Amino acid sequence: MNGETVRVVWDDALTSYDFGPGHPLAPVRVELTMALAEELGVLDEVEMAGCAPATDDELALVHTRDYIEAVKRVSATGRPEPAYGLGTDDNPAFAGVHQASALITGATLAAARAVWTGEAGHAVNVAGGLHHAMAAAASGFCVYNDPAVAIAWLLERGASRVAYVDVDVHHGDGVQARFYDDPRVLTISLHESPRTLFPGTGFPGEHGAQGTAVNVALPAGCGDGGWLRAFHAVVPPLLREFAPEVLLTQHGCDSHALDPLANLMLSLDGQRAAYAALHELAHETARGRWIVTGGGGYELVRVVPRAWTHLIAEVSGHPLDPATPTPPEWRRLVAERTGETAPLTLTDGRNPEFHDFSSGYDPADSIDRAIMATRKAIFPFHGLDPLP
Repeated sequence: MNGETVRVVWDDALTSYDFGPGHPLAPVRVELTMALAEELGVLDEVEMAGCAPATDDELALVHTRDYIEAVKRVSATGRPEPAYGLGTDDNPAFAGVHQASALITGATLAAARAVWTGEAGHAVNVAGGLHHAMAAAASGFCVYNDPAVAIAWLLERGASRVAYVDVDVHHGDGVQARFYDDPRVLTISLHESPRTLFPGTGFPGEHGAQGTAVNVALPAGCGDGGWLRAFHAVVPPLLREFAPEVLLTQHGCDSHALDPLANLMLSLDGQRAAYAALHELAHETARGRWIVTGGGGYELVRVVPRAWTHLIAEVSGHPLDPATPTPPEWRRLVAERTGETAPLTLTDGRNPEFHDFSSGYDPADSIDRAIMATRKAIFPFHGLDPLP
């Protein structure tokens, strides 16, 4: 395996996944991410590669044939198929939706293929991470579930243990559903409590086959310190015990305090700390085989481009100084494309410290209660002690 090569999969056509004006999942967020990464020289540190759309057979690793045909009909006509979740407020029907969605899945498959074959140690598709799509329905801005397709593809190629870690503010329900009864796949999702946020699933008691579905449901208002405490209390011990052959991570940045659709309070600096922790865990537990996708994120200028530029830089092995100024050319592009004023640096000026859970469990603390609920539900399956 080539642990030195980092591949970023990109095609300008990935921005064609577009639900129309006013929809929160605006493709400009990905355009501005790649522009910022390029201006800062981040893309000079990686190998760039294109991609082809996923084939019907590849999509059928996760999705029903009837559903794929329904997406194709919507793609050809632009008319809704409500029985399949296409034509809703969350997932408006648009002409070309099949091609756009299949290309995103193809990009994540290209990343998975590069890592599995050893062409690259790490590989990234920031346009991917559409984790809500179900076998026979679009959901939550997601038409085809590219992380699930990539995992299923890896299993078909002979992988016996794949770990999926999802740090999006929303529960990774579609990926969990696909592999809920498959002990070869460990899915871990850290998200805002389903009591206060879509999709209403992701409780700790949803533990799947042999404790391989893991859910950390965090209270609204949780910030850097609490989130990182929860992450480190759950994710590293489970990855070490599971020892995956490949790690796939989804990096929705809608956990940020400025995100308009959710209620966690992370900073860019806290999110960057999570990227670094997952990078370290990929090397420690999965021999460096790391597939990375984007995900949610709806603050299109101040959050997504900066967060995912940090993500690509971390994956490349050349993390950026948070105090780095944003380039003037990028600021001009932001104004031209959005009419907004761009942020001046790559930091929110936070110092994301946390107290490790080994310091003791506080039953009066809502974050500690969330941590303990997950550890009690999951750790015994893996021979681990739930207590700190």
